[in-house]
Amino acid sequence: MRIKIPCGVLGAGLMLAMTCSAQFNAADHVRPIVPPTNQVLSVSTSPSNGDTNPYGVAFVPKGFPDGGPLSPGDVLVSNFNSNSGIQGTGTTIVQIKQGNNPSTVPAFFAGTAPLGLTTALGVLKRGFVIVGNVTTTDSTCNTITQGSLLIIDRYGNLVTTLADAKLLDGPWDLTIHDDGDFAQVFVSNVLSGTVTRLDLRIPFGSDKVFVENETQIASHYGAACNSAAVVVGPTGLAYDDDRDLLYVASTDDNAIYAVPHAGRTFQDHGTGQVVYSDNVHLHGPLGLTLAPNGDLITANGDAINQDPNQLNEIVEFTPSGKFVAQFQVDTGAAGAAFGLAVTQRGNKILFAAVDNNTGNLDEWQETLGH
Repeated sequence: MRIKIPCGVLGAGLMLAMTCSAQFNAADHVRPIVPPTNQVLSVSTSPSNGDTNPYGVAFVPKGFPDGGPLSPGDVLVSNFNSNSGIQGTGTTIVQIKQGNNPSTVPAFFAGTAPLGLTTALGVLKRGFVIVGNVTTTDSTCNTITQGSLLIIDRYGNLVTTLADAKLLDGPWDLTIHDDGDFAQVFVSNVLSGTVTRLDLRIPFGSDKVFVENETQIASHYGAACNSAAVVVGPTGLAYDDDRDLLYVASTDDNAIYAVPHAGRTFQDHGTGQVVYSDNVHLHGPLGLTLAPNGDLITANGDAINQDPNQLNEIVEFTPSGKFVAQFQVDTGAAGAAFGLAVTQRGNKILFAAVDNNTGNLDEWQETLGH
């Protein structure tokens, strides 16, 4: 049963269209996703070339075509560092099969340096993978480049590179609204503090992806160099197609925003409105996802508002701004939490997150309603 509940008031001065409604499955919201309890995988994300620092996480969706190494339910992880340890030099996307814990994972994609693959990682139903890159040569802003988006086919071959001096300025994260023949890709730009929407056409059976429109839909998020993280700015994105809202995790602002009319607008809506601002539980939010129970989940990178007693926390909260729960992905040094992803298969929820301290992808499987 799908029901609607009032969005409510988000706090003093933080109302998000009080007349709006949030849709979710009532049965799915029996309990939070966080903390996950049934861990099913913990796999190294470093391939044979020694790339490190896993950033982006994406599940291969249902309906992804046969013929290549990927299958629905597989997890892809992008690496930001090469074996040199320098940030912004990683060139690989690794592939992890469900139920498989190999000591070395295969590289689905191995690009040509210089790259530095970011958290901007997603998979299209028509058989393509999209990944962002932002390069450095010394792990600092002194050598950082604008970067681009790479479009890769289901066999792991580079199809095309999308670059734009204004609209793709440091592609740091992305989320996809995918209808098969047409898809919208929302991209956060860490260097300019903006968000761009790409409207794509992918004809059935085509070996190409066609960009029909590129629109800057949000801007004025904080963006700054950072000694630990190289650069901080808008990062994680989550799209609610029922409400046409795009949620933005703005690391430097230490807040989560909601941008209205994200899938339809051809205008810049600024930052949108704050939906979650919590200095107790937010510590530089990075990855962001909208969970099947209707909540949002973000990963704290700890480069902003660090709390030594709450390092590497993944936080669940409602779209109306209420804290739900958190858990620690790693008990060691700060900066372990980064990319995450959630998917649903039947009555099962799969929750995956990288641990940058161990270099692993950890995955949990939960049953809805228990």
